Amino acid sequence: MTLVRYNRPNKDVASKRFSDIMDEFFNDVVSSRRDSFVPGIDISETEKQFQISAELPGMKKEDIDISLENGRLSISGERQFKNEEEGKTFHRVETSYGSFNRSFQLPDNVDENSIQASYEDGLLNISIDKNEDKVKKQIEIS
Repeated sequence: MTLVRYNRPNKDVASKRFSDIMDEFFNDVVSSRRDSFVPGIDISETEKQFQISAELPGMKKEDIDISLENGRLSISGERQFKNEEEGKTFHRVETSYGSFNRSFQLPDNVDENSIQASYEDGLLNISIDKNEDKVKKQIEIS
């Protein structure tokens, strides 16, 4: 079997936005490193809390570490490539594997004791309540 590199349609540079070209360039550079795994992270905020979601497909919750130090929340772990099936030859592996560490500086108005984490179906969800004493309040001018 001869394998040919897959090229996405619309490789025409003239019809693309500059940001799309840069995204493809950096994605190709990052994907060439087989020892790196960078999970997608979504951070949102409600009136009462911050919410962080991390995509960690194929991982067990025991393989994920969450820590808080000096107001910095860190999520780390390792997604391992398992080639255990005897007689199976991989011709293409597009899934990322390796260790990762993502860190975020939390704002001053969080209640560090309220951090809760859950993990289900490859999605890590972290919620952090805001500290009502430190929430920004609008001051009316008289």
